[in-house]
Amino acid sequence: MRSLINYWLLALGLAALALLSACDTKPDFVKLEGLQGTATWHVTITNPPADKSAEQLQQGVEQMLKRTNQIIGSWDPNSEISQFNQNPSTDWIPVSKELAHIITLALRLSNESQGLYDITVSPLLKLWGFKKGEPAEGVVPTPAEIAAAQAKMGYQKLQVRLDPPAVRKAQADLTVELASLADGYATDLVGEYLESLGMQDYMVEVAGEVRTRGKSPRGDHWRIAIEKPIEVGRVVQQGVGLSNVGLATSGDYRNFFVAEGKRYSHTMNPILGTPVQHRLASVSVLAETGLLADAYATLLLVLGDEQGRKFAEEHKLAAYFIWRTDQGFDSYATPPFQPALIKLD
Repeated sequence: MRSLINYWLLALGLAALALLSACDTKPDFVKLEGLQGTATWHVTITNPPADKSAEQLQQGVEQMLKRTNQIIGSWDPNSEISQFNQNPSTDWIPVSKELAHIITLALRLSNESQGLYDITVSPLLKLWGFKKGEPAEGVVPTPAEIAAAQAKMGYQKLQVRLDPPAVRKAQADLTVELASLADGYATDLVGEYLESLGMQDYMVEVAGEVRTRGKSPRGDHWRIAIEKPIEVGRVVQQGVGLSNVGLATSGDYRNFFVAEGKRYSHTMNPILGTPVQHRLASVSVLAETGLLADAYATLLLVLGDEQGRKFAEEHKLAAYFIWRTDQGFDSYATPPFQPALIKLD
C-alpha cells in the first residue's frame, strides 16, 4: 500500500498518503521507517537532537509501537485488551491508565453517536468474515446469525473508571476491539516519546494515520496528501498542510467483498448488524491527537455522507468527505477543515 508521488511519499493506511516536500535548503533532519506487524511506519524529525543517533531514535520508536500492541493489540493474545477479553469476570478488572483513557474516549463517542460507534463490534466483524490483515471471506450471514452476534455486543455493557483505572463488563462474553483507533494511538505514543526528548518538529505516520508537530524540513507546514478512494492504484485526491494536529482517514474501498453482485465493506453498522450501505467512500478527520482523529474518522464513515456531515458540523469537527456519484467522486470539507486545504504541485 504505497506509491511515489512528487517529493517524498510516505506510506498510506486505509485511505491516506503522507507526503513531504523535498528538503533542498535545510538538510538537518532524520527520516526513520520500519514495519510493526503488518503496519508500515515512517517518522521524519526536523532538527533532531545531537545527543541521539538515528539508531537510538529508531529503537525508541519501535519500543513505542510495541507498547501500543501490548495495550490494545487484540491480535496479540498476551496484550492487555486480549487479557480483558478472555477474562469472564464481570467484576472490575484493573487496567493501565492508558487503556482506561482509550476506552473512556471510545464510550464517549458511542454515546455521541447513539451506538453507531461501538468498540464491542468484534462478533459482527468475525461473522462477516473480516479479520485483521486477512482478505474477507465473502460470506453473507443469516438474520439469525446476525442477531446472535449482536447479543454478544453492546457498548452499554461496558464500564470504565479512571481512578483507579479499571474496566468492567456486564456480560462474560463481551469483547472489546480497538482497531478503529489503534494506528492513531500509535502516532500519539511515538510523538509523545519524541517530545520527551525535546523534539518539537516532527511527523509520525503509522499505517497512513498521521501526527504532526511544528515545522517540516522545508521550514513550513507538513504537506499531506489524501488518497482518492479508488480500488486499484494510488492517486492524490486532496492536499493538506498540517502542523500540531493529527490526521486520520477511514475508507471502504480496500477491505470488502462482493457477493451476488452486492458490495460489502468491513465498516459495520452495529445497530443493523450489517456493513454500511451508503455512498460515502472516505472521510478524513483532523484533531488534536491521532487517537481522536482515528476514532472520529471511523464514526463518520459509519454515519455516511449526509448524516456524517451533519454530525461533523454539529460537533464542529474538521472533516473531509469523499463520496461516490454517477459521475465519479464528489467531496466536501467542513469549515474547520477548509484552512488546511492546499494544492500539492
